Amino acid sequence: MSPTLVTCTKCNASLVGEVLNTPDLAPCPSCGAALKVDLFPAYFTGPIKGRVGENLLVEGESSCFYHPQKRAVVPCDACGRFLCALCDCELNGQHLCPVCLETGRKKGKLKNLQNHRTLYDNLALALAIFPLLIFYFTIVTAPMALYLAIRHWNTPSSIIPRSKMRFIMAIAVASLEILAWVAGIYYLVNRAA
Repeated sequence: MSPTLVTCTKCNASLVGEVLNTPDLAPCPSCGAALKVDLFPAYFTGPIKGRVGENLLVEGESSCFYHPQKRAVVPCDACGRFLCALCDCELNGQHLCPVCLETGRKKGKLKNLQNHRTLYDNLALALAIFPLLIFYFTIVTAPMALYLAIRHWNTPSSIIPRSKMRFIMAIAVASLEILAWVAGIYYLVNRAA
């Protein structure tokens, strides 16, 4: 983490090392406002990859907001709470606490967080098979199923990888239904003539 992320509360200028962690008030280098900025050592170390939460070893070090007995390794980029390695959720280069991650998911602020996808293969197969109970609906649902299967063939199907078998079955069933309608209409037209 870079200390330049700490800014003056009055002028928003970046604060550098000589203003941070001083025993008395220090003037802002930009506007001269009196400031006292105390940062825990974990702010400067940043996240440590592949480590689990550690017990506090030195008096005066910061602790995790959620686990007071664990050493903090990074602050949350959204709310500023100090987090241990167990609570640090890294997403797109940001370090978020579990609460901010859940809040961002619920409010839709985290665009790259996917926790569900539309299963177009299931939808296409359902459109092809379920209307067979009442065959007359297939005149509408069979082309829809065929369209969905072809249109979403390359769309990521699920968070868990799946085969294209449902798409293949939907295309086959929908094609047979369309052929049945074409043959039925052809038969009715030739019979009437």
